[in-house]
Amino acid sequence: MTPAATLARIRLNPHSRDVQRDLRDATQMHKTLMRLLPDGLGPSPRHAGGLLFRLDQTDHATTVLVQATHTIDPARLPTAYGTTELKDLTPMFAALRPGLGVRYRITVNPSKTQRLPLEQKGSRGKIIALTGADADHWWQQRATAAGLHLNTLAPTTLDSVQPRGKDAPLMRHHLTRYDGTATVTDPDALTHAVLTGIGRAKPYGAGLLSLAPASIRG
Repeated sequence: MTPAATLARIRLNPHSRDVQRDLRDATQMHKTLMRLLPDGLGPSPRHAGGLLFRLDQTDHATTVLVQATHTIDPARLPTAYGTTELKDLTPMFAALRPGLGVRYRITVNPSKTQRLPLEQKGSRGKIIALTGADADHWWQQRATAAGLHLNTLAPTTLDSVQPRGKDAPLMRHHLTRYDGTATVTDPDALTHAVLTGIGRAKPYGAGLLSLAPASIRG
C-alpha cells in the first residue's frame, strides 16, 4: 500500500509580525507549524503527525515546506501568515523505482555523539557538530542508508538554530543544506526516510528530504 503524506508550501508574508517572530525563534516556528495538525495526537504530536519542515530562502521570498502524514489545515495558521499550496505526495511514492534519477534537497544537522571512557559507560556523550568533509561524509552515509546513491552534492552552511524557552536545552543545532542529484537504489528505504526524516533537530527545520525527477528544472 502506498503511504499517504501531504506537502504544504507556505510563501511567508514578510510583513506579518507572527512570521517575523517565528523567523527569529525556531521553537516558536515549530509551535506555529504544529497548529496545522489536528488536536489530540498524544504526548508526541510531531512524531504522531509525521511533521517535518524546512525553510527555503531566496533574495525575493522565504518559503517554508511542511510535510505531514495527517491532514494539514492552513486555516489554523495565524491571520495573513502566508499563501499556502498543498500537494499530495502519494504519486511521488508510487513512482519511486530502482534506477530512477532524482534531484534532492535536504537541510540536516550533521553530528555525532562523543564516545565516553569505559568508566562513564551509561552516561550520554556530548553531541558534536560536523562540518566540511566530515559533514559531507555523514550525509553520504545517511543517503546510502536511505536508498539513494548520490551523484552530486553541493553543501550550503546555514545559520544555526537554538531552542528557546524556560526549559529549552542549552545547545545550538548547526544546519547544512545539501542539493544535488542521485539515483534511487531502494524505494522502500527512501519512502521511509522521506516520511520520517533524516538526522537530528527535526523540530527545528532539519530532516525533510525533497525529491523531484532529475529531468525537471526549477
